Parts: sequence; C-alpha cells; structure tokens
Amino acid sequence: MNFELTKEQQMVQTLVHDFAEQEIKPRAIELDKEAIFPADIFEQMGKLGFLGIPFPEQYGGSGGDTVAYAIAVMEIGRACGGTGLSYAAAVSLGASPFYYFGTEEQKQSYLLPLAEGRELAAFCLTEPNAGSDAGGTKTTAVLEGNEYVINGEKCFITNASYAKVLIVTAVTGKDAKGRNTISSIIVPADTKGLKITEPYEKMGVRASNTAEIIFQDVRVPKENILGSPNKGFKQFLKTLDGGRISIAALGVGIAQAALDKALNYAKERNQFGKSISNFQAIQFKLADMAMEVELARNMVYKAAWLKDQRKPFGKEAAFAKLFATETAFRSANQAIQIHGGYGYMQEYEVERYLRDAKLLEIGEGTSEIQRLVIARHLGC
Repeated sequence: MNFELTKEQQMVQTLVHDFAEQEIKPRAIELDKEAIFPADIFEQMGKLGFLGIPFPEQYGGSGGDTVAYAIAVMEIGRACGGTGLSYAAAVSLGASPFYYFGTEEQKQSYLLPLAEGRELAAFCLTEPNAGSDAGGTKTTAVLEGNEYVINGEKCFITNASYAKVLIVTAVTGKDAKGRNTISSIIVPADTKGLKITEPYEKMGVRASNTAEIIFQDVRVPKENILGSPNKGFKQFLKTLDGGRISIAALGVGIAQAALDKALNYAKERNQFGKSISNFQAIQFKLADMAMEVELARNMVYKAAWLKDQRKPFGKEAAFAKLFATETAFRSANQAIQIHGGYGYMQEYEVERYLRDAKLLEIGEGTSEIQRLVIARHLGC
C-alpha cells in the first residue's frame, strides 16, 4: 500500500497551490464580501489546464486522474471556498457527464471547450420541490417532431449565469410500470425561452455564482439527449457519486485552511504571559482538528483512487463527503473559538470558512442523504 503521490500528482499539487496562493487567496475576502464570481481567475485556470485535469488529452484534458483533480479542488478551496465550489461544479457536474455519457460527437462539440477551459457548463438537477428527492423531477421535455419542448424550473444551479451550455434533467415519458422516465438534455444557455434569474444572495460560498433557471417552451433538437434516452436517472446518480468526491475534497481544503489559521494564531497570541498554544485546552482543539483533516484527506484519496481503478466507489464517496464536510464545519467552528472575539471578525477569515463549510453539508446530497446511502450499501 503506497500513500505517496505520483510525480504527476505532486506537480499538480505544487502548480495549483502556488496559483491559489498568488492569484486567489489575496482576493478571497473581496470576492466573498462583494459576491463576485472571479471570471478572470477561471480564464487563467483554463489556460493552465486546471479544468481538464481528469479528462484525456484527446478531449482537451490534461490526461490526469481523479486523485489529481481532488488535490486541485483542495488547494483552490483552501484559498477560497466559493471559487473552489464553482471549480468543482464546472468539472464534476458540468463537464464530466459529457465524458461519461455523451456520444463521440457530443464530446467533441461540448467536452472539448469545457476541458480546455474556454467555456463553462452547469448541471441543472435541483427543483423547488425536488431536492433530496431528485427523482421527483417535474420539469418536462415533450418530443414534438424533431424537437424537445422543455418546460419547468431549476433552482440552486451553480455557475448558471456564466455557463454556455446546460445539462437539464427532465421527464420525457413513462416506463412500462407507469413511472416517470428522466432524460438528460443538452441546452445551450442562449436558447429562446430560457431565463436565468439574478444570482441568489447567499450566506456563504459567495464567490460562487448560483441562480435559478426557468424554461418556458424551450426547444432543442432531439439529438440533444445526452447519451442514451431515458437514462437520466442513472446518469445523475453516477454524476453525484463523482461529485461527492469533489465536494469532500473542497471540505478538506476549507478544514485545512481553518487549521492553518488557528495554529498560526495560537502561536502568535499571548495570554497570561505566554502563547495560547501552550495551553492544553487549545492543544486538544488543534490536535482534534489535525487528526480529522488527515482522516478526511485519506478518505477522499481512497474514494478517488477507487474511481480511477474503475472499482465501485459509491460507498466510499459517501463516507468521504459526509466526514469531510462535517469536519470542515467543525474545524471552522473550532478555529473561531480559538480566535475568540477576533474569530467573529471578517478580516480574520475564519468566520468565512464556517459560512462556506455549511453549504457542503447540504449540496450534492445532504449529510442525512449520505447516511442513507451508506446504510443502503450496508444492506439496510
């Protein structure tokens, strides 16, 4: 059993870490405060190949793997949770479905510019009444001649305002038992009848763009079905499995940032004539944080490695997503406590980590859903 990163993975880690430290971290407070989506940063990341890390070179990617991609998410999230979320969504939700389910023509048309970082895509699954119950999709796509006519509403869509193309889940018919069949449909963002609302005002991950999308008689060619017709339900389940690894990696990044800040502050802050890092109460907090961050990181690596080896990874992805995101919240909370009153102030940043981490316990399957997924894998 080898816990060392490959040379290629180490190179990715160094490259992304240095970029995040130099280009993202100095702007993180401003991006959060003003709720700015850093389009220029994404343009730079595209040119550096970050958005194509897990995809083959023939589709514009870097020929890397899921472990390398997870490392990139960790490093970007460590600098800015909102930027990390949009990056993770662009790759695991926006581009990956084209790679895993798209036809060769669809890969050439859509995956290539996404992997090369020239465009972004958004994954449109969640609806006002279909969150954890994603199978309860109400958006419809009715085939009329050679076109699908889409009507419905999607909410909480990451990168919606900046996406050139959308992957939309919609009910396209009934199966033999009378149940709704769901398909994934490719919809260019400039299609007539499609409306993207103003971005939400959010508690955290404010550098990430999130908006609602309304479809009113939106027409696309029937060839815009992603991969096989009526396979949308299985497709989005597989997409979410992979997405959980990236959200877990983002949790590790935020947790690591909280630990870094807390440790540095504890060494610098003097009370009762000595550094507070000498006090056992503070040492125990830091020790617990360090232990959980390391455990979470190893869980992400294992799930990513299993995926790269084409082995079943759904249970491990749920393990990683559940533990890493809850670790992020606990670590951020402890970092605030160690900072005391200063931790409540925006300039010290740890309060932002807490706000950012909370979303991770909700998005891509809540903590409660992860526990259900794990229980089902156990045979319950």
